[in-house]
Amino acid sequence: MIDFVGRQFEDFPEPNPVTAHGSARVVAFCNQKGGVGKTTTCINLAAALAELGRKILIVDFDPQGAASAGLGLNPYEVDNTIYTLITNPKLNSRDFILPTKIKNLDIIPANIDLSAAEMQLVNEVAREQILKIVLDPLRKDYDAIFIDCQPSLGLLAINALVAADGILIPLSAEYFAMRGLALLVDTVEKVKGRLNTNLRIDGIVTTMFDARTLHSNEVITSLYGGFHNDLLHTVITRSVKLPDSTIQALPITHFAPNHKVAKAYFQLAKEVISRGVVK
Repeated sequence: MIDFVGRQFEDFPEPNPVTAHGSARVVAFCNQKGGVGKTTTCINLAAALAELGRKILIVDFDPQGAASAGLGLNPYEVDNTIYTLITNPKLNSRDFILPTKIKNLDIIPANIDLSAAEMQLVNEVAREQILKIVLDPLRKDYDAIFIDCQPSLGLLAINALVAADGILIPLSAEYFAMRGLALLVDTVEKVKGRLNTNLRIDGIVTTMFDARTLHSNEVITSLYGGFHNDLLHTVITRSVKLPDSTIQALPITHFAPNHKVAKAYFQLAKEVISRGVVK
């Protein structure tokens, strides 16, 4: 059996400092199964990259507003959300950006209003392109734009895939999470073939791994066998510190920077830079 725990702390090179921001890649964090650590990974990877001097924008594209809440906002007290922007794409996208407590990390928030967007967009011309239209002007201001998608493969997810250059797939080390991976990959291929020829899978991030259980080891071994080229080396282990940091509305990289999971997210940040996912 492969030592996946050892791999999570593989030494990736220290990234070069960024002297000028811009030419952002747009990366969608997508998985139609909920509870796989998608938002947690989006927030913590963004915070780790920000700590490494990258300027990151998170676009909360989930009606639950988990990314917004996880970064200290009350989604229900925010007027300017991504919903307003995609239903009125002629508005200035920069007016919807809010700073977070983390230096170099901004967010466009979301709340439950976004759940009505699919119904409103269904009759729009180029309805799959709306999110791309509102995000493209922001590329020159950031090193990466992360879209935190809702757990579905509906019109909002298709918008995210059309807007994105790449997709990161957080996947918990559980059998039921792995079952839906083939469907997600098939959807990505269809979008690539019909709507966004530049789309690529940037990687699969294994989350909630527990080396003590046979189940976790079997799942990740299967992933390695089936998706060897896409499976990132960094593994995020299960920890009670992650929900603790969520309660404090802080990434674990700032809540407990010396914790092993925080270190794993810093390693993940170095890995995605070394792979060219973020410059």
